[in-house]
Amino acid sequence: MRTWFIVGLLSVAVAVFAFQSTPRFTTVDPDTGKKGDTITAKGENVGKSGIGELYLTDGQKDTKVDISTQSDTEVKFTIPEIKAGRYHLLVLTANKASLIEQPVVVTVE
Repeated sequence: MRTWFIVGLLSVAVAVFAFQSTPRFTTVDPDTGKKGDTITAKGENVGKSGIGELYLTDGQKDTKVDISTQSDTEVKFTIPEIKAGRYHLLVLTANKASLIEQPVVVTVE
């Protein structure tokens, strides 16, 4: 019984640690821009240890963006040549294991 309790606690600890290290964006500023504009996206675990690449996605096509600066709480990127529309941020994790669509939206004019 004691062994199962310890295994259960370790499983919960691993799950909590994995959830905490998942990159997550909460805001973008400005939320509207055009080709060449710099956008600042803020969140948690968005440094180089969490994010390998960043994309804008309309749900069908993913367009890679150039990251100019990156910290654990903030990423600045430039809007690439892309058609006008609303795009979610899409994160490729640093270990290249997951693509995670973010709840924030950038409108490209």
